[in-house]
Amino acid sequence: MIDTSPRAQLLDAAIDHIAHHGGAGKSLRALAAGLGTSHRMLIYHFGSKEGLLTAVAREVEARQRAALADLDPADFWHRLTADDLRANEKLFFQLYGQALGGTPGTTGFLDGVIQDWLGPIEELLAERGVPEADRPAHARLGLAVTRGLLLDLVTTGDREAVDAAMAKFQALFDRAFTESEH
Repeated sequence: MIDTSPRAQLLDAAIDHIAHHGGAGKSLRALAAGLGTSHRMLIYHFGSKEGLLTAVAREVEARQRAALADLDPADFWHRLTADDLRANEKLFFQLYGQALGGTPGTTGFLDGVIQDWLGPIEELLAERGVPEADRPAHARLGLAVTRGLLLDLVTTGDREAVDAAMAKFQALFDRAFTESEH
């Protein structure tokens, strides 16, 4: 069932707006103007600018996890690094840093930021035949490498180098897994 509440509609609009225009460096009033609403409506639904940005990042992450189940790992990497998600990926890392630094309104962002991904990644690994005992470590390694390369991409913009590094990681993973079967 699709949520059509005013909060959900604002969240969808904010995701789209931030993907095209950024958001972390804007004031709540500027974000509200870009969304065609008032800053008071954003405060009502999200509590603060940080609450809005955290909700955006969490929803984007939830959508990415849902896409993981439907895509080949190589296709998933290309989806994560698509130009239309770059601003959302940048927002993720900005919020991550703010939350780690204890910025008020952002610390809740860390809840589940790792754990929410491990189960879906482990399911994907199970489908690829990775032994159950190996899945937690492989899931964490895959998440760490993926996030590290995403940070590299939003920092440098060097898609070619980042894609080459991910291809190398995937080849190493595939080779290590294939060798462990023999």
